[in-house]
Amino acid sequence: MNSALLLITGILAYIVAYLFYSKWISRNLFSFKDNLKTPAHQFYDGVDYFPTPKKILIGHHFTSIAGAAPIIGPCIAAYWGWLPAFLWIVLGTIFIGAVHDFGALVISLREKGKTIADISSFVISKNARIIFLIFIMMLGWLVLSVFAMAIADLFVTVPTTVVPINIQIILAIIVGFLIYKKNVNTVLISIVSLIVVYFFVWIGTFIPVSFEFIGFTKSASISMWILILFLYSAIASLLPVWVLLQPRDYINSNQLILGIIFIFVGVFLSQPSIEAPILRIDTDKGAPPLFPFFFITIACGAISGFHGLIASGTTSKQVKHFRDARDIGFGSMLGEGSLALASLIAAVAGISLVSEANLPSHGLVKNLSWHIYYDSWAHASMNKATAFVLGGGALIQQLGFSVKISNTIIAVLVIAFAATTLDTVTRIQRFVLSEIGFATNISWLKNRFFSTFLAITPALILSLIKFYDPQTGSLIKIGWVLWPIFGMSNQMLAGLTLMVLTIYFHKKNKSILPIFIPMIFIFFITFISLIIKSIDFFSNNMILFIINIILIFLVLWMIFEGFKSLKRNL
Repeated sequence: MNSALLLITGILAYIVAYLFYSKWISRNLFSFKDNLKTPAHQFYDGVDYFPTPKKILIGHHFTSIAGAAPIIGPCIAAYWGWLPAFLWIVLGTIFIGAVHDFGALVISLREKGKTIADISSFVISKNARIIFLIFIMMLGWLVLSVFAMAIADLFVTVPTTVVPINIQIILAIIVGFLIYKKNVNTVLISIVSLIVVYFFVWIGTFIPVSFEFIGFTKSASISMWILILFLYSAIASLLPVWVLLQPRDYINSNQLILGIIFIFVGVFLSQPSIEAPILRIDTDKGAPPLFPFFFITIACGAISGFHGLIASGTTSKQVKHFRDARDIGFGSMLGEGSLALASLIAAVAGISLVSEANLPSHGLVKNLSWHIYYDSWAHASMNKATAFVLGGGALIQQLGFSVKISNTIIAVLVIAFAATTLDTVTRIQRFVLSEIGFATNISWLKNRFFSTFLAITPALILSLIKFYDPQTGSLIKIGWVLWPIFGMSNQMLAGLTLMVLTIYFHKKNKSILPIFIPMIFIFFITFISLIIKSIDFFSNNMILFIINIILIFLVLWMIFEGFKSLKRNL
């Protein structure tokens, strides 16, 4: 099958969904009056609550939700063939992910900018709020740890990315000042900032920056970058959103959108054939079953619980008008679906254009193909996002860029997605810990500086301390040991958010099927996954087994609380 045809089908589906389904959802389920004041106006403080133009906020929200997961997930899931991944990315994004994100933003706007966890306290019960906060903290520390390790590893592996990534911080401060203090036209800012970013991508290929140049080992270099990244994320989360967070995400959104367009244009120019089978039948013994782990592996490429936290935790405090919510919530998730689609096409077709590559699983390989890359589940899991970097880089080369610049563009794109999530999640963790402080009347948790310190410290420990993994027989960082349960717990969090939305709108006598059916489906696949993994962890990794059991207990408790709430309302 031609990859360009697959791409056109996916993009057309997203366009139709935006033009028709999002409007239907907005009118029949999430209806609200646009003349109401948004929380950004009601509680304006110039730090967290800040009315933001829609164009800038879409960029901030899009880059915050689109981390590394929608790139890594489809690259690994391509092991099972292209059709299951394509259908879940497109249909899952439209009917589950986008509705989930849109709903989380709307409900927070209607309830004075409160987070989903806070809203659950009066929609369901006070116990539900406690469960949500525990979920968020566990996921927050895990995400911060893994994303910091992933970025640090890429800085060390691709040192040409250091200059363009870090120059964006200086550029963001300048852009924030020009937009909010000097009222410079955002279109002009977008064009100039894109030119500057890609100029430094080119400069970066000549000036690689590495701690190894001054005698650090690779491991020590990664640890040093991790410390720097957490220091940055702490400072960024404390600054007013307009100073660094918003403009940096706005710059990144333009860069990332252009990067995706480069990949799509490369697909149309080269039109590589899809080498992957429609559905893989001959899976090896080490591979998990297609159902339900296929859905969990794609993860954020179709649905993510963290999106609801970002929508209700930071974005809702910056929305200028209620009418902007559809474009920000529903539209941004379609953007993430497009990223996942680009990742899938790079994995199933783009890698066929690679003449030579150094794979984590195979070493040096010439004339790369899907059959070599995905010869086993172990290798597919080990390679992670390498298919996107190699395949995406090969597609960008069709536009006339050199191999070195193309690979730097893709690596910068991956790091930029992960980095914007890093500072946003740190900010959300601060909000969560403050909520716990107010809920328990612990005064020191209400302090924004202490809560920020507490937000990053456990994640930093997870990033630096090593742990003996009995499955591999070697020492690996604790954050990577915990990674297998991220997809399951993240999607379960999405199911819990959908449950809050279902009960909330049911009490308002709305037709809840568009959120009730996705809720049942997400609960079903994640429960089965948690149970299967618990059986596997019981014999291989007792720590992960205990964490899985805790997650199962928390989810059952939350569902019980939700059932009681519905029963009271009947």
